[in-house]
Amino acid sequence: MSAFTSKSGESQRRRYAIVGLGSRHEIYQDAIEQPYADRAQLVGLCDSNVARVDLARERSKKNGAVVPLGYVAADFGRMLKETKPDVVIVTTADFMHHEYLVRAMEAGCDVITEKPMTIDAEKCRQIVDARRRTSRNCRVTFNYRYSPPRSQVKELLMAGEIGEILSVDFHWLLNTHHGADYFRRWHSHKQFSGGLFVHKATHHFDLINWWLGATPVSVMAMGKREFYTPATAKRMGLTGPHERCHTCPEKDRCGFYMDLAAFPHLKALYLDCEAHDGYYRDRCVWRPDIDIEDTMNALVNYDTGATLSYSLNAFNAWEGYTVSFNGTKGRLEHTIVESTYINGAETVQGGIAANGVKTRIIPLRGAGYDITPWTAEGDHGGGDRLMLQDIFAPDPSIDRYKRVADERAGAWSILVGIAANRSLQTGAKVNINDLVPGLERPDYPPMPSRTEPLPMPIRVK
Repeated sequence: MSAFTSKSGESQRRRYAIVGLGSRHEIYQDAIEQPYADRAQLVGLCDSNVARVDLARERSKKNGAVVPLGYVAADFGRMLKETKPDVVIVTTADFMHHEYLVRAMEAGCDVITEKPMTIDAEKCRQIVDARRRTSRNCRVTFNYRYSPPRSQVKELLMAGEIGEILSVDFHWLLNTHHGADYFRRWHSHKQFSGGLFVHKATHHFDLINWWLGATPVSVMAMGKREFYTPATAKRMGLTGPHERCHTCPEKDRCGFYMDLAAFPHLKALYLDCEAHDGYYRDRCVWRPDIDIEDTMNALVNYDTGATLSYSLNAFNAWEGYTVSFNGTKGRLEHTIVESTYINGAETVQGGIAANGVKTRIIPLRGAGYDITPWTAEGDHGGGDRLMLQDIFAPDPSIDRYKRVADERAGAWSILVGIAANRSLQTGAKVNINDLVPGLERPDYPPMPSRTEPLPMPIRVK
């Protein structure tokens, strides 16, 4: 998805439109209008909130770019006809992804979508069917694949440092800045986000699928909401919950208060736009109507025979994860401590803390050793910058890790979370093939074979 050559031999810029103009869309707008302006052109902007359309058009002026046409969501079809984009980038709320992806592909456009690709099995089937029917390209932007230390883990596993992988233990922690943010926004209702098993954990399940070069078969899950509740507010001495932070009578007493007006970018993007759609970006995290879990566990079986033990906690003392791979030749332990951030605020988003990456190989017998981590600058541990380069100026010949993710990878990642949600409802194990039958396997690079002979471990004397 880069510049292409016309019949006359002249280099042409690909035409892009973006639908969904919240904070996440900005990395794509800025990339198109600044570093990749010689390859890409932004021709259309679309959102349900007319004020955010105007803000995005103003952003184009600040970027020194030609200001694209702006459209409200009801005019999405007209935008496609009038601006004729080659590619539509979808950064709306998760539950709307499928509508814009399907309509854009049916209109002859390639599509790029933020994760998660969608939130339930029926919407997933619609996207997969539309991709097959139209033969358009559908890309899901898993920036974690591009983060250098995570690519390094892929390199070590591909190289067979610990042999064939038999099991994985993966524990992801969100602190009470980042974690609480999901309970303020539209994410706090499963009908919009699928819950954290889908919205957040799709990143993590995709990493495991990609690291293992495998597809999930079945899921068993448990989950609960026990921290972000009215009862916790009472235990903290509050009289709430209340409607939102902005009008909260206890804002001076609540450690979870977020002042939208204190962040100029959030103020412009949300507080100043409320009159047009009534959306509050700072709802109370203690509200009783929240229906997503804050504590989750899942057991996943893979087609290679590997098993995953996964947990996600959204109110922890630190931010990051630990993952351990147990293989036939040893164990790989990998930990990342991430920086604090609030989505859309003027803070580092998903940055990796200094000395926060640790990767260690422990042979089946013998001394373990530390691996010097690969590093890069930028958001999400350097992953965003590398991902944008791969979108707008790709060189497939240099990516031996096959980090580009299409609708198949997008589907396999969300289906783990969708199956987990169903398991929460039924208390039973859920087979993923029952959700979306016949889903094809993504293109993964080769992994160590289970048929290869193993060396006998050194005897301990």
